[in-house]
Amino acid sequence: MSERSTYCHNCDTPATGNYCSSCGQRTTIHKVTFRDTFQDFWDFIFSVNAPFFKTIKWLIINPGKLLREYLAGKRKSYYKPVAFFLVMTVVYLLFRSLIGYDPFGNTTLNVTDETQRQLLTEARNFMLLNIDKLLFVFVFTMGFFLKLFFYKKRSLAEFLAVSFYLIAVYTIITTLNMFFIQYVDSQVQYLAILVMLIYFCYALISFFQKQKILVLLKAIIVYFISFISYGLLAFAISFLFVYLKQL
Repeated sequence: MSERSTYCHNCDTPATGNYCSSCGQRTTIHKVTFRDTFQDFWDFIFSVNAPFFKTIKWLIINPGKLLREYLAGKRKSYYKPVAFFLVMTVVYLLFRSLIGYDPFGNTTLNVTDETQRQLLTEARNFMLLNIDKLLFVFVFTMGFFLKLFFYKKRSLAEFLAVSFYLIAVYTIITTLNMFFIQYVDSQVQYLAILVMLIYFCYALISFFQKQKILVLLKAIIVYFISFISYGLLAFAISFLFVYLKQL
């Protein structure tokens, strides 16, 4: 049976209401159950304290509003950018594994030298298997070029937070596109890139609100430079790991 405590059992601070004002622990105490254990996990991912679905909603409907409010200090109102990015990456990997999706299909590398072809193929496969880690490269290339092209607007750290949110949306788009490729049409591998370009431009225009034509032009440039840089760096890192492993 639960009871309302007059003090926090975690830090001994006098407490009123549902949560301790000092450490944030619940003041309703009862015996630990399986329900509580899984409820804590659910609260962490989806609850009011970490509003996962609210974050998705506003990233789709009005990303500029979410980005401005989060950077202005409304940190409790939205899911943290890095955590949101990680959750969506895990979701992508989970669904990719469940449906057996191969983003490279049966394509072969057009290299005549057999040794080079094998090395490049292994590097490609390494990049595929470690895409969850290499997506961080995309976050940093996007954050860097956003700062470069919009240097007067925000700091690099703020643009990195923006990038974590936007790349998380790219992961959602890629996950949906993965199902479309697997079960509808296998010839639309690049649809996610195009959809993300449209979303990226929409998000930045919504975020900055002023000089929309200039922001649109910069957004297109930033997106392609960031994406190309990500692809080159991710493959270079993969190639280096594979090459050093063979020495």
